[in-house]
Amino acid sequence: MVTARGGSFAYGGGLNFHAGQRQAILNAIVAHEVLGCDQPHWSLLDLYKAAAPDALLSGARLNEVAQDKHAHPKYCFKMATGTGKTWVLQALMIWQLLNRSAALAEGLDDARFTRQFMVVAPGLIVYERLLDAFCGKLVEGSNGSRDFAKSDVAQFADLFIPEAHRDTVFAFVRGNVCSKTEIGLKATGEGMIAITNWHLLTDADAVDQVEDADGVDAPSVPLVAQQVVNAVLPLMPGRATGNSLDVLDRRYARGNVLEFLAALPELMVFNDEAHHIHEFKREGEVTEVEWQKSLSKIATSKGRRFVQVDSSATPYNDVGAGKHKRKLYFPHIITNFDLKSAMRAGLVKSLVLDRRKEIGALPLTFTAERDESGHPSLSEGQRVMLRAGLHKLRKLEADFARLDPSRHPKLLVVCEDTTVSPRVSSFLQEQEGLCHDDVMTIDSGKKAELGEKDWAPVRQRLFSVDRHATPRVIVSVLMRREGIDVNNICVIVPLRSSQAQILLEQTIGRGLRLMWRDNEYTDLKRENRERINAGQEVGSLLDVLSIVEHPAFQSFYNDLINDGLATTTGDDTDNTSATGDVMAADLRDGFEAFDFGIPFILQETDELHGQKTLDALTPPTFTAMNSEALAALLGKGDTFVSQDLQSATLFGDYRVGGALDDYIWTQLFGQTFNPLGEDFGCENWRLLLLQPVVDHITKVFAVALMGSEKKRVTGQAEVHQRWLSEVPRLMLRESNSVEVSKCISTRLGWPSQNGGLERAFIHWAQADSHVLAFCKISENRHTFARLRYVKDDGLAAF
Repeated sequence: MVTARGGSFAYGGGLNFHAGQRQAILNAIVAHEVLGCDQPHWSLLDLYKAAAPDALLSGARLNEVAQDKHAHPKYCFKMATGTGKTWVLQALMIWQLLNRSAALAEGLDDARFTRQFMVVAPGLIVYERLLDAFCGKLVEGSNGSRDFAKSDVAQFADLFIPEAHRDTVFAFVRGNVCSKTEIGLKATGEGMIAITNWHLLTDADAVDQVEDADGVDAPSVPLVAQQVVNAVLPLMPGRATGNSLDVLDRRYARGNVLEFLAALPELMVFNDEAHHIHEFKREGEVTEVEWQKSLSKIATSKGRRFVQVDSSATPYNDVGAGKHKRKLYFPHIITNFDLKSAMRAGLVKSLVLDRRKEIGALPLTFTAERDESGHPSLSEGQRVMLRAGLHKLRKLEADFARLDPSRHPKLLVVCEDTTVSPRVSSFLQEQEGLCHDDVMTIDSGKKAELGEKDWAPVRQRLFSVDRHATPRVIVSVLMRREGIDVNNICVIVPLRSSQAQILLEQTIGRGLRLMWRDNEYTDLKRENRERINAGQEVGSLLDVLSIVEHPAFQSFYNDLINDGLATTTGDDTDNTSATGDVMAADLRDGFEAFDFGIPFILQETDELHGQKTLDALTPPTFTAMNSEALAALLGKGDTFVSQDLQSATLFGDYRVGGALDDYIWTQLFGQTFNPLGEDFGCENWRLLLLQPVVDHITKVFAVALMGSEKKRVTGQAEVHQRWLSEVPRLMLRESNSVEVSKCISTRLGWPSQNGGLERAFIHWAQADSHVLAFCKISENRHTFARLRYVKDDGLAAF
């Protein structure tokens, strides 16, 4: 089951886990199932003792991992954005489910495995994405129903689930997923997959504390009257629907979620984008305490049966300030597939810092300006950056449309707060000529602002931006918390002024997911990475993320540039095509004269086989030697070599044996022959062992058997022809292709690496007058022409 997301996973060879995902899965299995085997107690400290005892001797690591909040199995995956963290969580969940089911089937209660799961999201958008992954996409026009066939579990079943267990896993997922409003209320089978966000697991008081994080504690100051009333009265007179039964019921259910989860005998918690549970309070530590209270309450009675699995691209807190700022990584990281590793493997976009001359020449302010009342307006520096980003977007739109009109690049603008984002939207529409549909403003509070009914179309539009030309620009404040899956963000304008490293990495992470996943562009993207590593500008902008320069990013970019993982571009690239030398080769006029059809047999005719009775008089007699001459070959005594006729194949069961017996007695030697007699001074049956006689009998009876077979053909064969011209366009590189006149396409290409033989064949076929038509099958486009066969070792070659 474990083998690269996009291997030859889109990215020929079928769907697979990439090396980073595979290592995360294997490390988790080893840490939990192998090292934790036969251990009555298993905590983070126990894992350190078993796998890295020397690490406990450095600094304060021993005191840290011995804390109560680490007193259960706890693992963290450090994986770059866009490298499939959610797929790792799903694979581990299925590993747990199948092992737990197998143990129960054998009557075992293995504490390492469970069927009780909870997946925690940091915000509403990630929460919705997780529901899509497990339950499928929402059906348009329905009342919240989902299409399970479009879930990750169903769509990628070949990757996640062994075929023999698919029905079991499908039934478990479909019957046991609980949304955040159903936890503790929905009746499930023998297990649960609860999907929620972290707010639901935090007490109301704690939520208030998080929201009031900027406040100052002043114990001596009298309480505000409203606080006193709230503390005395159990319920305040409501306005609007504040005290409706539905609202009160949700509040009650929310308050009981922790109690329900704490009462479960076992639970495995998956924290998607786990860095968010540490970053809402000042210094990052207070909120961790509030979150940990919930986890500690849930874990109290479970021991090692409570398991925590975190995943994040940035599993650390920023501590210190200025020159003393550093990253404090989580102590339970068991795998590290960071941004640099993902970039080297080509699993995310390459990074380019867009340095415009006007930005470098002017001393500009890159934060919003505010008047005496605190009302913001865009500074000149921000306007310059927005124009630069929009200029880059328009260039990408024009170049990408010539290559593939269905690819729509997007511009992401990350603002400093919600008061600035409307100003950005107005600027783009009023001064830069964008229409209302071209700009979409979104942040974490959007759903609360709009309400459930009005949020649904906004959510649908946000989740499908890759497939539509609009919106062209997404303006966001807190989208870095949301982990939204958008592949087509190609330009980022960071208007935030924060120097926090985690904010920089999370902002960049919004645009890292690959847009051009087709194998046809692999060579071009590999060359881009090689050019970046050599300190050169990229040759194209396919799967390149351009970030308009912002002073806050400079130190971060210097590190990437020094490692050969990022480069810079300037105004001199405006006249260079964003698609490099990639070009489309369309069908030529009159391509029918050069087309090739491949027959596919959909249904063969049926042959009914019968058997006629063998006639012993039909096979010819043995005339090479007479019986006396054969007897002379035997010699005297028993000094002869015999062969056992019984080792030969028996045809037609006993009927062949009867016909053969009649043939030997009456026809073999042209006269009556008794194998049991002694007519020639020896036992007659010995003559039948002589090789000439055996060869004769084998030869004539093989012919007789073939003649006795009756065949009757029924039905009609159905053959469908597929034409190479069904693929109207091939994507080629101009530098590795040539114009041809005997082919359905205007050009044919070859690989940039090891493509010499293909190039020579194309030139030969084009020049040879005896060749009337030729074509090269594209392994990426002509998927129906793939030859499937079994190799000589018995393994499939596909």
